[in-house]
Amino acid sequence: MASKLLALACIRKESYGDLSPRPHYPLMPKYPKGVSAQATSLQGSEAKAIFSVIGMTCSACAGSVEKDLKRLPGIKEAVVDVLNNKAQVLFYPSFVNEESICEAIEDVGFQAALIEDETNEKSIQVCRIRINGMTCTSCSSTVENVLQAIPGVQKVQVALATEEAEVHYDPKSVTYNQLMEAIEDTGFGDILVSTGEDMSKINLRVDGVRTDNSMRMLENSIQALPGVQAVEVSPELKKISVSYKPDMTGPRNFIRVIGSTGSSKRFKATIFPEGEGGGRESHRKEEIKQYFRSFLWSLIFTTPVFLTSMVFMYIPGIKHGLDTKVVNMLTIGEIIRWVLSTPVQFIIGRRFYTGAYKALRHGSANMDVLIALGTNAAYFYSVYTVIRAATSPNFEGTDFFETSAMLISFILLGKYLEVLAKGKTSAAIAKLMNLAPETAILLTLDEDRNVIGEEEIDSRLIQKNDIIKVIPGAKVASDGFVLWGQSHINESMITGEARPVAKRKGDTVIGGTVNENGVLHIKATKVGSESALAQIVRLVESAQMAKAPVQKFADRISRYFVPLPVPCALGLATPTAVMVGTGVGASQGVLIKGGQALEGAHKVNCIVFDKTGTLTVGKPVVVNTRLLRNMVLHEFYELVAATEPRPSSNIPRSSEKMKRTLLGARDFISITVHGVKAIVRKRKVIVGNKSLILDRNIAIPAGAEDMLTETEGIARTGILVLIDRKVAGVLAISDPVKSGAHEVIFILKYMNVRSIMVTGDNMRAASSIARQIGIETVITEAKSEQKIDKVKELQEFNQMLE
Repeated sequence: MASKLLALACIRKESYGDLSPRPHYPLMPKYPKGVSAQATSLQGSEAKAIFSVIGMTCSACAGSVEKDLKRLPGIKEAVVDVLNNKAQVLFYPSFVNEESICEAIEDVGFQAALIEDETNEKSIQVCRIRINGMTCTSCSSTVENVLQAIPGVQKVQVALATEEAEVHYDPKSVTYNQLMEAIEDTGFGDILVSTGEDMSKINLRVDGVRTDNSMRMLENSIQALPGVQAVEVSPELKKISVSYKPDMTGPRNFIRVIGSTGSSKRFKATIFPEGEGGGRESHRKEEIKQYFRSFLWSLIFTTPVFLTSMVFMYIPGIKHGLDTKVVNMLTIGEIIRWVLSTPVQFIIGRRFYTGAYKALRHGSANMDVLIALGTNAAYFYSVYTVIRAATSPNFEGTDFFETSAMLISFILLGKYLEVLAKGKTSAAIAKLMNLAPETAILLTLDEDRNVIGEEEIDSRLIQKNDIIKVIPGAKVASDGFVLWGQSHINESMITGEARPVAKRKGDTVIGGTVNENGVLHIKATKVGSESALAQIVRLVESAQMAKAPVQKFADRISRYFVPLPVPCALGLATPTAVMVGTGVGASQGVLIKGGQALEGAHKVNCIVFDKTGTLTVGKPVVVNTRLLRNMVLHEFYELVAATEPRPSSNIPRSSEKMKRTLLGARDFISITVHGVKAIVRKRKVIVGNKSLILDRNIAIPAGAEDMLTETEGIARTGILVLIDRKVAGVLAISDPVKSGAHEVIFILKYMNVRSIMVTGDNMRAASSIARQIGIETVITEAKSEQKIDKVKELQEFNQMLE
């Protein structure tokens, strides 16, 4: 528990005194340390291998694997893909082999295996296509079957709720353009979201464009750049979309080329505003507007039809007027209903005819077919009765114009509410994207790699290998590693751990995390779609697209019973529930890997909770202090505060002024779960829990033992402070229980779900917290990697019981 408050790295004094304000970054070697490039070339060239990595749950896991792999001698590059559970490693066989790499991955706590058929694995790509016009499960099944029949397509998932298709295909056999053509042939509109190739995409707005010829000139200029894969131009929006390989080029290059194109150099490019120009959100908003307008117009025409047929007929005076004969038995009321229902049936309801035609053309029936059949039956029978009444002196028929008009109006209302709900569920993904900072500080280097200037840029303009400056309190703008400086990074958005993580030269950082203190210079290694944040977004999107087993069953029912409205609702209800569930979970920091995980949740009989930040607030505060040495309390606080990275209200007010002076600590070391140690004013200071002190064979005085026992008995954590290898005092730290923790455990007990708490804290403090919230089983003093092992042990034990 000590590390929750005090395991924080302080900026070394030398970081500001000895280092020049123009840091120098030596070029990093591409071969093992101490080995020359010439020796490496003599002993063999580099090799590449792909490994499967089982057990990763988030980008923090991938970061841990990458970090440990890069520490091996002979590793040139390591890239871990958490979505596909793979790691690609470039290495020198003379210094390291595949077996050693597997062992390194397993040492982190994951299962690893070499993928032998590397070429086959690499050949499969994933393409995402947004599909417009799907109305029911029959539509999604039709698209799925058409795509699955294409040679080279390995796997297809079409999600009705998200209106997207995810296609796994072999690019040697089929292209994504052919996939889109197949979708268009089925009668649906399509928009390419991603091709699955190693590309990023950016949208630029170009000012100063007056003619289409100017846009074509800009298109050709950008297309000529190395690394540019595709350029799409929208002259009416003055928009240029560029797909590119981030290893070879980037958005700043495009902006520079646009600005230098033409003799007058009047063109100026900027990042295209979010929500404009055909993006997912803009498409959703336009769809909402269209359905709302259609429903509003149908309501204007349908309301008088409803009133004349259902309300006015019971009002004597008005009824007499509506029943007045015009020609033979044809009444005024019938003419009014016929005239008003006709635009609803054929103009406002035209979309249903279009959808029905497309479905029938491909030999399938969807919800549009059902609507068209039902409304046409009511409308044309009514037309028949009206015509016959007008031509017969005796025939008095009954029309059903209000049935067709009201049915179309209600369906449009349902469609409007449906797209409105879809828009709200996608807000979770928007929140994830907003975790990235809007701007970044780009550093400029000279030929000797000294910093000569800095510039604030849009974070979307960051390119690979850029050097980014991150000031205290700012978000890290890109995935990368530390070139200069030391600090602590709050990675709770990725790991869920409230404790900041110490970072120094060579350590990896994740975009979107918060720099707690100190200035860091980061080299960007993953930008755009490669970033950890982008992978999390794709993970949520893939989870929303994944079909639960029960959904497949519902799809089969819906396919054969389209004429019944209930199966259609069933086919849409399941994917919508999955989409809502994964979206809400993502907004709360819970990543759900698809519908199968949601469906399997009802089988859970045991839940393992972490303590700090999960069951407790995660913001510990110092509530009591006891000195055990003859020293001034002010000096004691001063030394303890020097091991903190920044001023904090957790330490008593008497030390705040001293903390702001940043006394500085050198030789700082953070010991995960246990505490920290550093040298402050030539005095060795250790701040940590009891086990940290005992590991150093230092005796703990009776007074300190008494306070530890007393503190832990009331659900607090005792922190020992050593100065020059002698216990100088004890800090009592409290982390309050979350307000809803007791209710959650109570509900789980009611559902016969067992709750277990696993924590790195001591037994007394952890047991006290557990008693407060009603947990009976507690596992204490467990490190992060041990917590994973405990979960695996429980899973294996549960399987044995089954």
